[in-house]
Amino acid sequence: MFDRPHLGERALLVHFRFQKNGAAPALSEVEFADSQSEFVELSLSAGCEIVEVISASRSSPQARYFIGKGKAEELALQVRSSQAELIIFNHSLSPAQERNLEKLCRCRVLDRTGLILDIFAQRAHSFEGKLQVELAQLKHLSTRLVRGWTHLERQKGGIGLRGPGETQLETDRRLIGHRIKRLTSRLQKVDGQREQGRRSRKKAETPTVALVGYTNAGKSTLFNQLTAGQVYVADQLFATLDPSLRRLDLKGGSHLVLADTVGFIRDLPHDLIAAFRSTLAEARDADLLLHIVDAARDDRDECIEEVEKVLAQIGAADKPVLMVYNKTDLLATAPRIDRIEASDQQGRPSRVWLSAQTADGLDLLTGALTEIFRDFKRHGWIMLQPQEAALRAKFYAHKVVLSESVDDKGQILLELEIHERDLQALGAGERLRAQPQTLAAAG
Repeated sequence: MFDRPHLGERALLVHFRFQKNGAAPALSEVEFADSQSEFVELSLSAGCEIVEVISASRSSPQARYFIGKGKAEELALQVRSSQAELIIFNHSLSPAQERNLEKLCRCRVLDRTGLILDIFAQRAHSFEGKLQVELAQLKHLSTRLVRGWTHLERQKGGIGLRGPGETQLETDRRLIGHRIKRLTSRLQKVDGQREQGRRSRKKAETPTVALVGYTNAGKSTLFNQLTAGQVYVADQLFATLDPSLRRLDLKGGSHLVLADTVGFIRDLPHDLIAAFRSTLAEARDADLLLHIVDAARDDRDECIEEVEKVLAQIGAADKPVLMVYNKTDLLATAPRIDRIEASDQQGRPSRVWLSAQTADGLDLLTGALTEIFRDFKRHGWIMLQPQEAALRAKFYAHKVVLSESVDDKGQILLELEIHERDLQALGAGERLRAQPQTLAAAG
């Protein structure tokens, strides 16, 4: 019997174009080539040594081997001749199809979901990220347990003659079920902590901006440039997985919280979207989404559509979006801001063109964010001198004063909840502080 090996990095890649693929339309030649190129990048990101890429067309998937019996036998011969240790399909395979292909080819078979899960397992470093990846892996594995016990298939029979295979499968399923419950419980606690942080930011009237976009579009590079962060950056898919939150100071003394999220990709497995729902909640609950686009990609419009699909799945489709077209240095395009011409939002920034790598255009982005959040309310305290009674009267005229206290020197401490635009118009943007203790100490 075939004992399934656990190691092996020499891989054959299999990518088919189906003319009838369920409800999805057939890919064009250009889309097929782009999908294959991305598949190769995914495999390299996982650490594979690619032996060969096998691509072909077929009318529809086949039930037993997915690719047809004749092609499957050719694949088995190719595995032996190339000494490949692993076959990776750029498609979702059923557990039975994986098992049948492994028996025929006598090597491991991995589908697209398994490949992405493996990459995520390598990239997760935080406690939450590891929990999310393990949860997604166990859900994926729970439907594929049977292939690990094929060497016990013959030990079956009637009462008193049942082999250990069936018992072991049931035990594994039960253990995996218990582990999934424990992971889900832990993630709910972590999600509760994140939710508490989001509530605190909302209470403090601090806007949150989430970076979203297709993987390898330059989100982490832009995040580091804006916040002087140390998020890991590499020219590979899913280089960073764990979310990061940093404060970004804007002109006029205002600030916001910038959240870097995991990149999206075509056909992102549903288990991953479900497992990372708490992380993606940073995008769902953000006040603004920065949709980072690789402007140098030929298929950037298709990438935008894929990101929008995932945003719809997590309930963030209706969020305000500022498009950021990155990598203008590769296009020899000057940084610029495109503005909305519609009468109801005339002049509002809609697109910012910049290069995160060279930092050209970053000032345009921060300026656009300052414009957008002028209507955002800020909460804080301001200390006025006795001679600033006129400014005090203006605050009361705007009906933004929540409380007032006066010290023995006549200094006035006002607690305000005020729109950013009004604060800037009164010339007090840099004087508003988040904590009254700091002001009292300064006074």
